[in-house]
Amino acid sequence: MRIREWQDILEDVVERDVDPDDWRAVAGDRSRGVGEDMYLAHPRAGVFFLKTYAKNPFEVRGVGTQVARKLDDEIGSFMPERDASGRFAVQSPPEDEDHAETQATRLEEVVKTHADAPTTPDAFFEDVMDALESPAFGPMEYDQYDRPDELEELSGRFEEADELLDAELDDLIETDEVDRGFM
Repeated sequence: MRIREWQDILEDVVERDVDPDDWRAVAGDRSRGVGEDMYLAHPRAGVFFLKTYAKNPFEVRGVGTQVARKLDDEIGSFMPERDASGRFAVQSPPEDEDHAETQATRLEEVVKTHADAPTTPDAFFEDVMDALESPAFGPMEYDQYDRPDELEELSGRFEEADELLDAELDDLIETDEVDRGFM
């Protein structure tokens, strides 16, 4: 298992040549300490595990690894279904000004089309992600105040990765001194 910076893991997700709308995610608070845990999964791309924390309001730090090469039925049972209420997306910035203008034009058309016709929130979200050329998006089970049950189950399945990433993240937190309170 290779532990790397969380942004390197997201680059791996972005570079996968898979259907962008087949990704699933589960996230919530770490079981102990500051920060959050997140699993990103795709049937063909595998399962990725990230641990992050906010060093300050402008900088997120963290670590991650790939914990499975493909998403099997057992692990997939802990991932949200398509009709889950939460959504996530991984975005890449436009390559240049022309690309940004093209994306903006497509996004404007999507908004106009959905404003003029009956639609669903899911259809609107998917069309926006397509217009922005999102490399990964889909349903997400997320709890910003606690840990979803699915997150607990996944952490149990990948216990060794959880412990190793916790140790790496704790080292980052200690180095950055964000575990110290104000006096």
